[in-house]
Amino acid sequence: MLLSLKIALLALSTHKLRTVLAMLGVFLGALALTGVRHVSKAMVRQAEIEVEKLGPNLFAVMAGQVRFSRGGAARTAGGASTFQFEDAQAVIRSLPGVVKAVPVVLRTMPVRFGNVKIQSQMVATWPEYTGVRNVQPDLGRFFTPEEERERAKVVVLGLKIAQRLFGDPQKAVGQVVYVYRAGLVVVGVMEEKGSDISGTDQDEQIFVPLSTYMRRMANQTWVTGVFLQMADGTDYARTKVAATAIMRARHNIVGGKRDDFSVLTAEDTMQLKQQALDLVDVLGLISSTLSFAVGGLGILSIMILLVRARRLEIGVRRAMGARKSDIIRQFLLESGMMSAVGGGAGVLAALALLTVVYALGSFPYVYDGWLIAQALAGSALLGLIAGAYPAWQAANVEVLQVLRGKG
Repeated sequence: MLLSLKIALLALSTHKLRTVLAMLGVFLGALALTGVRHVSKAMVRQAEIEVEKLGPNLFAVMAGQVRFSRGGAARTAGGASTFQFEDAQAVIRSLPGVVKAVPVVLRTMPVRFGNVKIQSQMVATWPEYTGVRNVQPDLGRFFTPEEERERAKVVVLGLKIAQRLFGDPQKAVGQVVYVYRAGLVVVGVMEEKGSDISGTDQDEQIFVPLSTYMRRMANQTWVTGVFLQMADGTDYARTKVAATAIMRARHNIVGGKRDDFSVLTAEDTMQLKQQALDLVDVLGLISSTLSFAVGGLGILSIMILLVRARRLEIGVRRAMGARKSDIIRQFLLESGMMSAVGGGAGVLAALALLTVVYALGSFPYVYDGWLIAQALAGSALLGLIAGAYPAWQAANVEVLQVLRGKG
């Protein structure tokens, strides 16, 4: 075996350029397969993390028709003022399996401190919002049930809002900021959360008691929707049907008339992201398959050339007692080595590039050992398949004709 390995290395090093070109296709195939599949897996994991940011077992009924792009970003069309506070209460009371629930009003509002004025997304809600949406203050506190009942003029700032208004979030608590024209005391700054799966940057939000906004700031009766935390094991398909029935009855929507609300779960956006990632996976498989095919043809062609160039060597080895199986094994070893080295280099290059991509794109670091093993095994197998015909040719060289110089 050691002799066969030495012969293989000598043969491949003699034709360096041909060997490198033959390995290039396998290199690109392993690079594409390992790289694209890992990026896809990292994006899936990131989407799962974003779903977790939304809150445990989150279920939402929102005003208007919420539409998601293939990337998962949410847009709302129509029905902004049709969702009454009583609708939210009816949904909370009537749906089975509700653990916690909070009505919300979402509005873009200016926030000012001194001469600094910025736009933010205001979330007017109940104190239970922190449990439903899995968020907590990092500094100070969230507003209390007493402050909600008393329509207190308090506000909790998202981290980025606090940084932009005060420079140092530590300076925010206790200060008075103006939300539109209302002066509100900052009682807390939220922990860093980043963007959720719907594309909302949770660090650019501010939070006020629902009663404060609806009675003291806007004097309105409608809300944007209601967030609900459901019990473990909830049948979301049946829950969506029940919530839809409640809202259609309350809004007198009959027959085929279009709903003026949306019923959503975190999995709805997750499924859209998954569809986009499936497309990435398919494109990655196509590109890697084409690259592997080119690599296989490259190995096949160079091995055929090697057989022709080494007919005398083959004849001498056969005359010295080498069997056909020895010749086949020799050329399969050479084609397998060529492909395995190309595939291994492709995998190593992919892992290096992935580390850079993960760091620059703030993706979770996902490395799949099984996928790496598949790429390596596939590369070696490709070499064996591509080298099978040249090995058979080499084993069937006419020894006497070659030795007489007629081969």
